Amino acid sequence: YPSGNLAIIITQARDQLMCIVQEDEPRTAKIRALFQSDGRSTCYYPTGDEWINMSIQGGQYLDQAGNRVRRWMWPNLSPGPQVPLSPIFISLNRHVGVRILAQDKIFVSFLAMGRQAKFNMGTKVQVSTSSQLPPPAQLGEDELLLLAFRVRILQLFDRMRGCLNFPSSEQWNKMQPPMYLMTQAVKILELCMAADISDELRSSIKAIVNA
Repeated sequence: YPSGNLAIIITQARDQLMCIVQEDEPRTAKIRALFQSDGRSTCYYPTGDEWINMSIQGGQYLDQAGNRVRRWMWPNLSPGPQVPLSPIFISLNRHVGVRILAQDKIFVSFLAMGRQAKFNMGTKVQVSTSSQLPPPAQLGEDELLLLAFRVRILQLFDRMRGCLNFPSSEQWNKMQPPMYLMTQAVKILELCMAADISDELRSSIKAIVNA
């Protein structure tokens, strides 16, 4: 960024490349987007809430309340007529934008001081001869734990906001978390049921998101 803070990081983890977009902050910069060469990508609102989530099958666009605004499947990955993806453009901040045109045309653009850099973070999945969808990638133990702890931290932040808004009341402790957090907790539990993990770890993750 013009401020000198790091904006975009491209690194290699194991057998895949990762592109990380950070917010313009000097310390503990928030992650605004994460793109992986295996087709999985996520963009976040400034609050940390999920904005766009994509996989090798398709993607979804969420509003800040966690409600699904749009959902799509990439063409040629399922039989039958396909609804074309209308181009999506979002501004992560005043310098970084994301444009989604197709599965292999997902552009991250950086503009500052009259100069622009553009990265294509899209990927093209090879369709099998049987025209079947590739099996969805299962999350590992570490990824599931990170997702569970993220939801737990957001739940604690929500409770802290309730405490600050009602410092003299005990009612805030009885308030239910926002609907989008409850939805994310349910999704994590569904992922745990489909993942090849131990019952002990599955119980631990359930305890974390339901604490």
